[in-house]
Amino acid sequence: MLAWLAMFAAIALGSLLPVGDLPPPAFDGIDKLEHLAGYALLSGWSVMLFERRDARLRAMLTAIAFGVAVEIAQGLLTETREPDVLDVLANSIGALLGQLLAFTPLAGRLRARA
Repeated sequence: MLAWLAMFAAIALGSLLPVGDLPPPAFDGIDKLEHLAGYALLSGWSVMLFERRDARLRAMLTAIAFGVAVEIAQGLLTETREPDVLDVLANSIGALLGQLLAFTPLAGRLRARA
């Protein structure tokens, strides 16, 4: 669970850092792939954490809402970043893709065994 929460923190930090503090992009559009992959990992991790489908759904919706909030924060709290609806779309698609792990043997692998 701590690793999952740390992912949220890392995404927030990376999303709010000034552009000049980040490495230059390797190619145009790579940021959309980074958004997609980051949120797929975030959502997929929740599949491994939570057994019940409703808990996984809430975790996915939390990830999507978090992505929207981060985009809004970029517009409100930074001078070098701006909100992008395509980032929100990439985040949301990534969160949906991460849920596909529910159909694999990885589902529930990180669930606490009591």
